[in-house]
Amino acid sequence: MARNEYTARIVNAIGAIIKRVEERGEPLFHGGEAPLPQKREVIAILRGLQEVIYPGYFGDQALYREYLHGHLGDQLYALTRQLEGEVCRALAAECGRGRDRTAAGPNAGEVVAAFLERLPDVMQLIAADVGAAYEGDPAATCLEEVILAYPGVKAVFTYRIANLLFRLGVPLVPRIMTEFAHNETGVDIHPGATIGREFFIDHGTGVVVGETTVIGDRVKLYQGVTLGALSFPRDAKGGLVRGTKRHPTLEDDVVVYAGATILGGDTVVGRGSVIGGNVWLTTSVPPGSKVTLSREQIAYEISPKPPEGAR
Repeated sequence: MARNEYTARIVNAIGAIIKRVEERGEPLFHGGEAPLPQKREVIAILRGLQEVIYPGYFGDQALYREYLHGHLGDQLYALTRQLEGEVCRALAAECGRGRDRTAAGPNAGEVVAAFLERLPDVMQLIAADVGAAYEGDPAATCLEEVILAYPGVKAVFTYRIANLLFRLGVPLVPRIMTEFAHNETGVDIHPGATIGREFFIDHGTGVVVGETTVIGDRVKLYQGVTLGALSFPRDAKGGLVRGTKRHPTLEDDVVVYAGATILGGDTVVGRGSVIGGNVWLTTSVPPGSKVTLSREQIAYEISPKPPEGAR
């Protein structure tokens, strides 16, 4: 191919792409003077909060207790300004204003002030989650290993931060945070889920926790667990019905083993129950239940009867 022909093809292709973008319009094109929250900034805020909540674990400088006050003060001040900028962008977005665009909502300053005021309580929850991970896994050699290396702990940490922002009415930013954790850990927790104290996800990969899930205290999930919804209800026009309880409730002290699937907003797993691996559960079970696959089910799935005439 001659150079002139190559250049002409490239120029024509670029022109066609630009035309298609211009024709496409919103929502795939975001225009106007209000830029959206930036993923890199949101991720940087998360990393900064890691350094504050786990001082000395993350970051590249040694910390000494006598200098901790000033160090954390500087970090928190910088994070405050950074977070205010991203919250301001999120609140200005279309999904931040919702259907009633005239309704007065919180401003970024109010949100960030409330976030900082409530952060100490969230830090207590995070500390309890770390303790639950250490106490719940005999393979854990120390708390340092749990904080630095456990994907479930990282995902739950991120959820705690995102959930606080979600409850303060911030759109977009919480989902960016939890999807970042999903990408890094394989654990998908919606920031709107309600999760109690001392929550531990062992191994982590493939866990899904839906938006309206309610989880009590001291609950433990293993890898591959799904806390999801049944078929989504639709309105008379065929649109999805939003804002309903679609995901299950797990009461205190429940253990759910690997690969189990629990579905439905009316499904309640009673306190102290154990749900075995690969169980499919769509009905409630009373407190203290043990739900497992029967031997017949396992035998049928692993060794089905061969058809007649087969060797």
